[in-house]
Amino acid sequence: LLLNDLNQRAFKKLPGNRRSAFEQLDLPALRPLPPKRFELFRWKSAKVNVDYHVEFEGHYYSVPHTLVRTTVELRASDTLLECYSFNQRVACHAVSHQRGAHTTMPEHMPDSHRAHLEWTPQKLIDWGLRIGVSTAAVVTWQLDHRAHPEQGYRACLGLQRLAREYTPVRLEAACTRAVAIRSLTYRSVASILKTGLDRQQNLPTMTPGSLPLHDNIRGSDYFH
Repeated sequence: LLLNDLNQRAFKKLPGNRRSAFEQLDLPALRPLPPKRFELFRWKSAKVNVDYHVEFEGHYYSVPHTLVRTTVELRASDTLLECYSFNQRVACHAVSHQRGAHTTMPEHMPDSHRAHLEWTPQKLIDWGLRIGVSTAAVVTWQLDHRAHPEQGYRACLGLQRLAREYTPVRLEAACTRAVAIRSLTYRSVASILKTGLDRQQNLPTMTPGSLPLHDNIRGSDYFH
């Protein structure tokens, strides 16, 4: 009531009162509030790693791979992270609070990396089994000895290139030798093929029961 009385009290030197002044001057200029709440943004400069990701608060976000080793500007709200290069927005991601994890957009990948998306661990193991049990053992080893199976995709796709270059028969022979010497890396298999060691006679053979060569090899059932 006191506030209403004050607003209705006449000015001493001007016509009207506070209420009439508000209705004549302020009210016509008022606009509705924006539909979205105002957000505060944080800015940060970040260097693009060789894996075309930038780090923000412990999470890694992809940018176009052509920006590797350049510096970009990050603008982050509570929900959105935007990446700018020379004042042009090049990437936009929903903010994730999962530390150490990656958010990757396929369109940011080089063509060779996008090829990985067509494969799953099970498909890779099945491909290895079609070549032979030794190749399957090497494929399984590649998937098993990474923090995440997807990180072994590049080595497995490299084995596929070796099969095309040297024939599946020679790849299986090279994998058999790699298994025998307990050196199942892609580099080892490629070296065996390059030097022709796969052509040596009396190579040890493997049976399906001997496929798990190490306690950590999970086998194809793990990836179902």
